[in-house]
Amino acid sequence: MSVELVFETHAITEDNDAGIATGWLPGKLSAAGLESAEKLGQRRRRDRLAAVFVSDLARALETVRIAFGEDGPPRFVDWRLRECDYGELNGSPTSLVQLQRRRYLDRPHPKGESWRQAVARTGQVLADIAARFDGGRVLLVGHSAQRFALDHLLNGEPLEALIEADFAWREGWEYRLPAGWRHPSPGTGEVA
Repeated sequence: MSVELVFETHAITEDNDAGIATGWLPGKLSAAGLESAEKLGQRRRRDRLAAVFVSDLARALETVRIAFGEDGPPRFVDWRLRECDYGELNGSPTSLVQLQRRRYLDRPHPKGESWRQAVARTGQVLADIAARFDGGRVLLVGHSAQRFALDHLLNGEPLEALIEADFAWREGWEYRLPAGWRHPSPGTGEVA
């Protein structure tokens, strides 16, 4: 069997509106974000979700709280689903962070991490989901790092190409996570 994995980004934040790359900073949903979080809940309430996995950053937690209230499927808050840690660039203009993505593909941001490290963190969560929710449908609410990780690890798309492309937001992405999936060891391509 496999896990039906649905990915949604956190709702729009005040930083998104201001052109700021929040990174590991908490972030706060904007008025439009509050509305889009409600719509996420409306879209996903009938999905028969076995679980919701969510980043521990405030903007993702707020999105899930608004989307599902106190009801809904079990929630697992996991720090490994955080955005890439831009280090000294957390809170910098988005244009600056995007221009430097390739530079920090394998090399950590100053006082932060590399994109490949962020993808590896997400891979660890995917392995946990595959081991526990085989045959279920799971929602993952995170950031651009998770979208890059899912497309790279599950669809085989080169990370180099993903980090250089526009994010192209939409209402959710669907993936199949094979039963017993294990993430490749960072940098080797071999299963850990």
